[in-house]
Amino acid sequence: MHGLTCTNLENVAFSPEPDPPNGKPTRRTQILAAAAELFAGRGFHGVSIDDIGAAVGISGPALYRHFRSKDAMLGEMLTSISEFLLSGAQQTLDANADQAPDRALAELIRFQVDFALDNPALITVQERSLGILTEPDRRRVRAMQRRYVELWVRTIMSTVPDVSEPAARAAAHAVFGLINSTPHSAYLDRAQMAALLYRMSTAALVSPGSLAEPTELTERVADSLDRHS
Repeated sequence: MHGLTCTNLENVAFSPEPDPPNGKPTRRTQILAAAAELFAGRGFHGVSIDDIGAAVGISGPALYRHFRSKDAMLGEMLTSISEFLLSGAQQTLDANADQAPDRALAELIRFQVDFALDNPALITVQERSLGILTEPDRRRVRAMQRRYVELWVRTIMSTVPDVSEPAARAAAHAVFGLINSTPHSAYLDRAQMAALLYRMSTAALVSPGSLAEPTELTERVADSLDRHS
């Protein structure tokens, strides 16, 4: 499995703690990176505070200077993932607002593929541990996930003629399942896997016989993906 590194995690705004002048990951980010790897490998309940402390070279009790509990650590991790995906998707769509809808869809696919490939441990933790969150954290995460899905639904409906909203929503979730399965695959290198996921996701959404019959549109989206992969 591709490992999650602190470099990956710098792209996910885990906390309001400012970056140090030297640009290195903060201790808080390092702790969350280590926790993500451990939670993904052993499960949330299979990891102790001492395990996380040992992974970053400090004592377990010293972690309480950064997080009040293991539950709080998981809450910040999953909340921040949802915040990152929602804000990143919105920025992607804003940056392509003047482009054809198929370009926006292509870039949205690329954004999700890149996140999944670069952060497989986070994807695994999110899939397995959402139900473990405290109720307030779970509500926040669910609310942001729904908003993220709606961005995809609107983009799909703008791109694929005559597709219904329920079909667009179902298709978005199906594509998430496809892309987020990457932590379980180690058959291709990153570039090859990215290209494969781009093609498969595009085909799932706009190929003739899937949601509609946009043969010309399929070719445009494929061309857009090729230019920006």
